[in-house]
Order: sequence, then structure tokens, then C-alpha cells
Amino acid sequence: MDLNNFIESVAEATPAPGGGSTAGVTAALAAALVEMSAGIAKDSAAVSSAAALRRQALALAEQELSSYAPVLEARTPSEREAALAAASEPPARIAETAAEIAELGVEVASPASAAVRGDALTGVVLAEAAASAAFRLVEINVGSGAAFDRARQAEQRAVEARASATGHLPVR
Repeated sequence: MDLNNFIESVAEATPAPGGGSTAGVTAALAAALVEMSAGIAKDSAAVSSAAALRRQALALAEQELSSYAPVLEARTPSEREAALAAASEPPARIAETAAEIAELGVEVASPASAAVRGDALTGVVLAEAAASAAFRLVEINVGSGAAFDRARQAEQRAVEARASATGHLPVR
């Protein structure tokens, strides 16, 4: 699917792709920027890590495309509760992946030349946004539990990474 088709499909009045897939794609874009910055800086370990995180984020975005369907198909409150818990796992993992991307982006941006630092920092900021968006989806779905706790911690890690990278404290 080309970018225009993907964006048009997000805009359609259908449940998917939605916020979770978009957060996953955003995380993948963030990882790609960190990967590119690391490549320019000739940091092969960071290139490898960012590439793996990019692939992971895209795989999670793909999973997210169908993760909410069982919620819509649930017939009883207990089926819906179980479906919401299951649907919360992909965005929780997206938040965790995005936090890793943000932290790696900080490592890449710190020693980078000014020409590369901007792209790495853009990756950090996008990763923070992806982690925050994914956490909000989990929060809406379940409001508590293991996936909620993991996603909340991941969002906080991403916020701290961005604050570290940019020197700006989070506004809360």
C-alpha cells in the first residue's frame, strides 16, 4: 500500500486502520529516522538496533489492524472484557517499542553532528508521540492491569527520553 492509500484508509469511517496502527507506523518512521541518523554517523550497532525496532513496530502495526475486531464482535460483557484485554496487547507492545526507539534516538543524537542530530531528535519526538498514543489506547481499553502498567511505564520512558534529548521538561 502506498502512503496516500494508507492515509486515505485511516481517514475512512471504519475501525481499522486506526490509532493503534497509526501509532505503530509512527514508531516505525521514528526508528527509520534514528536508523538513518546512525548510518550517517557510522554507528553500525545503532543501525542494527534501529532496523530491528523498525521491523518490530511495523509488525505490531499490522497486528493492530485486526486486534480490535473481536471487541466489536463480542456478544456478552465478559466476552467484551476479554476481547478488550487482548486488544490492548498490541498497543502496549507498540508503546514499549516506541520507548526503546526514543531511548536509542537519544543515544544517536547526543554525539551526532548538527546535520544528523535534527533527524535523530525528530525520531525521538515521533517515538514519544507513538508511545503516548499507544498508552492512551490501552488506558481506554482496560484502565488497569499488566498491559496498562507496561504501556504507562513505556510512555514515561519515552517522555523522559525526549526531555533528555531536547532539554525540555514534559508539560503535564
